[in-house]
Amino acid sequence: MASTRLTKLELQIMEVFWARGACSVREVQEAFPEAGRPAYTTIQTIVFRLETKGAVRILKRISNAKIFESAISRNEAQSRLVDDLLALLGGKIQPVMAHLVKTGQLTLADIQEAERALRQHQKERKRK
Repeated sequence: MASTRLTKLELQIMEVFWARGACSVREVQEAFPEAGRPAYTTIQTIVFRLETKGAVRILKRISNAKIFESAISRNEAQSRLVDDLLALLGGKIQPVMAHLVKTGQLTLADIQEAERALRQHQKERKRK
């Protein structure tokens, strides 16, 4: 899974697994809003792709139906997305930070939390 990217629809499906836990394909499909809901076969195809990618796994089989569960955490998927974004930007975080500041999505509280996390990370590195 480490080098596999998830598409937007795959991430939406993963959100269902993270929020609800183990689900059948039908339960995943019904979790989408009725307006614009993907077809059952579309969800089924994507869930099987997610299984191939190692993002979900079969928990149990009931006759022909399969119950799937997430095999990766939301945090693992988010970390991968951030790594992919930074790779697109040549490893530079400044464009991301500038955009967040410009759009008002980065608050002083966010910066203070980041500073706290950075200090904690530095402490832990010194201990090793």
